[in-house]
Amino acid sequence: MIVVFLGPPGAGKGTQAAFIVEKYGIPQLSTGDMLRGAVAAGTPVGKKVKAIIDSGELVSDEIVAAIVEERIEAEDCAPGFLLDGFPRTVAQAEMLDAMLEKKERQVDIVVELRVDQEALVDRLRNRIREAEERGDPVREDDNEETFKKRLGVYGEQTAPLIPYYEKQSKLKGVDGMGGIEAVSAEIAARLDEIKR
Repeated sequence: MIVVFLGPPGAGKGTQAAFIVEKYGIPQLSTGDMLRGAVAAGTPVGKKVKAIIDSGELVSDEIVAAIVEERIEAEDCAPGFLLDGFPRTVAQAEMLDAMLEKKERQVDIVVELRVDQEALVDRLRNRIREAEERGDPVREDDNEETFKKRLGVYGEQTAPLIPYYEKQSKLKGVDGMGGIEAVSAEIAARLDEIKR
């Protein structure tokens, strides 16, 4: 089972990814982790990535796709995997489809965590306020301006994946505004539908 996870920053993808990994026994492939892993392992692609990152540039779609392709060859990915952070754009989705087609595989389901973006901003404000009230340092990425920018980037670059996967009849929307367990149960119901 190959799962793609979509949802804006703060939607709870990380929490739900951990649930999927545990329940279905498939690895979560986070592009950030894979890039760091390739650099640490010193693979040919990893050496390229290190040079790009060291120069302050962004890693190209082709290199990210090469890292994903290298990773999905691993034995633990044979039963499937969960992609988190890739694809981020329609161009990357097309690369992924072509890559999987060569391996006679395909994305089985795309889970979109649907959330109210204003509510996400409110959640962030509450988290900042609670941290300040406790006297805890506020996380660097808990910054309303940065968060709104990240939401904007998601809307411009990643949201076009929604109609892309709708056309393939792979998109399954899940209400991400409920409690963690309720969201997990809805995701499990969607994944169990395709396992039948």
